[in-house]
Amino acid sequence: MTNPFPGIHPYLEQPEYWSDFHNQLVAALARALIPKLLPKYRVVTDKWVYKIAGSTKIAIGRPDVTVQQSRDASAAMATAVAVSEPLVQPIKVAVPLREEVRQSYIEVKDVATKEVVTAIEVISPANKRGEGRQKYEAKRQQIFESMTHLVEIDLLRDGEPLPVSNSSNPSHYRILVSRSNTRPTADLYLFNLCDRIPSFPLPLLPGDTEPMVELQTLVDELYDQLGYDYFIDYSSNPPFPWSEDDVASWAGDRR
Repeated sequence: MTNPFPGIHPYLEQPEYWSDFHNQLVAALARALIPKLLPKYRVVTDKWVYKIAGSTKIAIGRPDVTVQQSRDASAAMATAVAVSEPLVQPIKVAVPLREEVRQSYIEVKDVATKEVVTAIEVISPANKRGEGRQKYEAKRQQIFESMTHLVEIDLLRDGEPLPVSNSSNPSHYRILVSRSNTRPTADLYLFNLCDRIPSFPLPLLPGDTEPMVELQTLVDELYDQLGYDYFIDYSSNPPFPWSEDDVASWAGDRR
């Protein structure tokens, strides 16, 4: 099935779809860039890992202290408990855990020098909230202070957009292209649900031809290849902060 929306698909912003879509989009973008950049550049996908507070997931790891019990000891312990004073009953409490977040990204490297020429980030929900946002903004600032270009792709309406100066224009989505040689000036592409994702040139070393990144084509291909139309329930409410009125005119034939 084809993507029913002209640009990004808002139902893919749901937690059960976004993580897989994010990883698939990063991989598809890397594959699309490789033939355009060979042989001078190498396209590398990697993950940066950080931990944020507030996880409700079970943490699995090696304990600092282990308690082992033999068969003979278990009988003795049972006897000891039987003659001891009544035990104080515990109450259930929650302990703070830190969730490990893995964020896929792309680096375009100069084959000769092995230097990172361009970093490409596809923003995830963890990049736009709380401690995860703080950690991403710190990484972002390191890139801004380097000679590496940054392409930042935000296809999530939810969450406060990452900061840029001199732009108060509201939009659902945005793509930032920050060239190291023109900072602090950068190109910001703004677009909404009713718009196609704009194409943009990938910044490279001076004098090299910059290929156009056709992100819309990749999104449409992934929607078809991964069979999202078979799994998305269009009769359900769209993910926050979208309303039914926001998406009804675009997905009306499926609702």
